[in-house]
Amino acid sequence: MKTVFKAGLAAAALLVAGAMPASAQSRVQVGTLSCNLAPNVSFVLGSVREMSCSFLPSSRSAKAGTYQGVTRRFGLDLGFSTSGRMVWAVFAPTAVVGRGALRGTYVGASTNASFGVGLGANVLVGGSSNTIALQPLSVEGQTGVNLALGVSDLTLR
Repeated sequence: MKTVFKAGLAAAALLVAGAMPASAQSRVQVGTLSCNLAPNVSFVLGSVREMSCSFLPSSRSAKAGTYQGVTRRFGLDLGFSTSGRMVWAVFAPTAVVGRGALRGTYVGASTNASFGVGLGANVLVGGSSNTIALQPLSVEGQTGVNLALGVSDLTLR
């Protein structure tokens, strides 16, 4: 199982390194998005998880915000996991984003492996007019037995 875990982490590194276009990599970091995920049972070909999120801006002139969301994974997804936490660096074309600017749908590649405690990577682009990037690596702390690789979408409201 350690080999599976290491393979998942290697896949995560490859996804992070190559999945984002150069324009997304040159954006300004405007804060962090921290999400608490509900427990999950995978459906072999995909999964759905509810989450509650908090945006903490980098700039004092911007406002913090809360979001409710759901993430869907399409592709190989086997296992179960307890509640977890994901944290993304939020990038935008300007240094300050308005209240609610993170609302919308994000799409990207994802990978996850866990046996006991797990880690995952999710590279996502979307939000307000597809101008927000959640990157480069989300930190996913969860417990359970799970292996997943595929395309994810995240909807924040």
